[in-house]
Amino acid sequence: MTTSPEIYWVCATALLTGLLWLPYIGNQLFLMGPWRAVANSDPRAVERSPWAARAAAAHRNAVENLVIFAPLAIGVHVVGVGSEMTATACLVYFWARVGHYVTYLLGVPVVRTLSFALGVVCQIVLAAAVLGWA
Repeated sequence: MTTSPEIYWVCATALLTGLLWLPYIGNQLFLMGPWRAVANSDPRAVERSPWAARAAAAHRNAVENLVIFAPLAIGVHVVGVGSEMTATACLVYFWARVGHYVTYLLGVPVVRTLSFALGVVCQIVLAAAVLGWA
């Protein structure tokens, strides 16, 4: 059985989102030490470098947007309206999220916003396909 491009990219995006915590948790372990980091029950007492705080914010944003992207991409597959356009939208969405994370982590505001906006456009393309507008 072959996987549709939409399912492939939604799985890749979910895996990416599931791994985005590694850099900022690594920073937290480094700054706080392993025991203080894992025993900490107060999220306000977390120590992070500025880049790691940005990485955590980018991760939260990725999770928030995965909740929108995943049902749309899966919907395209389930409804059977997959096309070259929806496959490309899913591929572009994945790379837009990579770009958003990297530029957020590095503190590059305009490119970060453009990456985010590109991802939203991809979500709109998928929604239009599922709703029969495209």
